[in-house]
Amino acid sequence: MTPVPLFFSTFEVTRQAFHRTALAYAIVNLKPIVPGHVLVCSTRPVPRLTDLRADELAELTRVVQRVGRVIERVYKADGLTVACQDGRASGQTVPHVHFHILPRRLQGDRFTGSRSDDVYPELEKQESTLPQDLASTVYDNAVSPEPLRMDADVARKPRTLEGMEQEATWLAGFFEADE
Repeated sequence: MTPVPLFFSTFEVTRQAFHRTALAYAIVNLKPIVPGHVLVCSTRPVPRLTDLRADELAELTRVVQRVGRVIERVYKADGLTVACQDGRASGQTVPHVHFHILPRRLQGDRFTGSRSDDVYPELEKQESTLPQDLASTVYDNAVSPEPLRMDADVARKPRTLEGMEQEATWLAGFFEADE
């Protein structure tokens, strides 16, 4: 049975999904800032948190917790950065409620010590090009595969759909094992 298609705003992301419920889903990130950077989205594409029904918000929060636990374990993290840009003024460029989950480490993390909060400007930079990246990369088979780069370099290219699908399949296995 083919799964019901998932949309991140107007972009189909079904193949990037690694966990889903009736009201929320998790996808791998097109341009991760750190290894394991994923998104958790509401199934219904609404732009703002206040647009969600109470049951949707509760389920979205539950999925953020579940995905966070798995990502923290799989990536051997000491903590997580969980962020939601709610509205255009906050840096949200895709009008669809979503949470970023980034595994973080006390040692060896790109954003440590006094630089810990530098993760937020990097998220904003990443979000600023997301609509164009989704439109040009995910569906353009002419884009050549690039090695995954995690340094948040603004010049880094978005990942290929095939690479994201491989990561999603790998991560899905951790949820199947828990169930």
